[in-house]
Amino acid sequence: MKFINRFSKVAAVLVVAFIGVAAVSTKDHGKYFEISKNIEIFTNLYKEINTYYVDDVDPAKLMRTGVDAMLESLDPYTNFISESEIEGFRYITDGKYNGIGALIHKKGDYVTITEPYEGCPAQKAGLKAGDIVKTIDGKSAKGKTTDDISNILKGFPGTEIDVIVERPGVSKEMKLTMVRDEVVVPNVPHSGMLEGDVGYVALTTFTRNAGKNVADAVKKLKEANPNMKGLIFDLRGNGGGLLTEAVNVSNVFIPKGELVVTTKGKVIDWDRSFKTLNKPVDEEMPLVVLINKGSASASEIVSGVIQDLDRGVLIGQRSYGKGLVQNTRDVGYNSKVKLTTAKYYVPSGRCIQGVSYKDGSPINIPDSERTSFKTRNGRPVLDGGGVKADILLERKEGQNIIASLVKKHLIFDYVTEYCIGKETIPAVEDFDFTDFENFVNFLSDKDYNYETATEKLLKQLKEQAEEDAYLDQVQDQIKAMEDKILAEKKNDLYTSKEEITNIIEKEIASRYFYQKGKIEVGLKNDKEIKEAIKILNAPAEYKKILKKK
Repeated sequence: MKFINRFSKVAAVLVVAFIGVAAVSTKDHGKYFEISKNIEIFTNLYKEINTYYVDDVDPAKLMRTGVDAMLESLDPYTNFISESEIEGFRYITDGKYNGIGALIHKKGDYVTITEPYEGCPAQKAGLKAGDIVKTIDGKSAKGKTTDDISNILKGFPGTEIDVIVERPGVSKEMKLTMVRDEVVVPNVPHSGMLEGDVGYVALTTFTRNAGKNVADAVKKLKEANPNMKGLIFDLRGNGGGLLTEAVNVSNVFIPKGELVVTTKGKVIDWDRSFKTLNKPVDEEMPLVVLINKGSASASEIVSGVIQDLDRGVLIGQRSYGKGLVQNTRDVGYNSKVKLTTAKYYVPSGRCIQGVSYKDGSPINIPDSERTSFKTRNGRPVLDGGGVKADILLERKEGQNIIASLVKKHLIFDYVTEYCIGKETIPAVEDFDFTDFENFVNFLSDKDYNYETATEKLLKQLKEQAEEDAYLDQVQDQIKAMEDKILAEKKNDLYTSKEEITNIIEKEIASRYFYQKGKIEVGLKNDKEIKEAIKILNAPAEYKKILKKK
């Protein structure tokens, strides 16, 4: 009973702490009673479960379940970060962590190495993509989750770790010894020149020094290429990061003293406006920013600023729609809570935030329900649900089959098999994948079934027809449509051949030239890159897009 009494005392302290916070944030004294009442109920509930539940209760697991459920009712970005997850949080903010430097995924009973980072302990020790982790420091890895393995592989720099892996194409298991180190993942993995005297810079995350690294990349391109006509800045798939770095990255292209973003939340004293502080690298050179539905948060600040100030042209798809600011607060025992504290507003006054969510993703908002704002030149732009590109290039058909192939790791597995016995491949600029029929044959005994949106609607129609007692009358028509869809799905591999080939080429390049090679080979056949080059080499068209409509 001593434990219960101690827990009750701790809970009482929590009640006082919660009320203290409430007193700071609101004058609504009616909330005080609700806070204290519900914490007391929670304390009593935990005490009863701990004392009388039929099985032993793991306090940490039970509390984590409750905490996660509570935060899940808010928004997808408010999360609890336990002490064991701090290294992952450090990577999100700093772009570095202590470990071996490799991506992993779960396949069957074991975890497979997806991508070792170049120059990091995993790559130096000889670990390769496709290696299946069987044991770590003599302990079986069977049945372990990716989180389990990730936590084991992370650790203090200088400490050794022994891993036994099964490598496809090699008869015997291999033992590799790695020395953990600080793993730094570059946020600007590639920059260079493309055809038509156009520069290119890719930014993958807004970790620390993102602004400096983008600035340095642009400066180097300008110094080495005096005839550079324009720049492509690639934010596709960039999920964001630090708000301050969004300001710094924007400052590379816009003048000192420009308003970039304003944050507004419940605590008025925390509301802030962020302006650029430095002289830009270049505020005149024609600029194209590439975005897609994976561009979120800080990426949307930068792309929104570029659009609102008519500094450049946006090409791609509508961005994700995350206009929320998160801050972290210490909650004791080396744990933190990352919670949403404000919404951000770009220079035109619009907020990019999606209004509601389904399965953790923003729900699309029709343009008719979005409020219109004006750019500096008077062009109309809309709030809510992301940033809409100036030139929309909708995604190709066949995304269902591609998503299935990627999710089930079938392209990854094929490339692993393809690379067996190949010590090297031609240079990126000379490499082309031409064995598509071989890939089709590889899939012949694999399950990559998927359900299209049309099939889902037909299923709903069938259920509704049965409920309304009309199924007998329409069953033949529904069956005919199902057969037609099935026949068309068999052609999806060939319909999507070009895009699937591009993904295979990027995966193969990553096995030999790592992330830099993956980006370089992807640029060769990138239709959005080609559209950007076309716009940057047509000054009249570029200026026309940015003029008042």
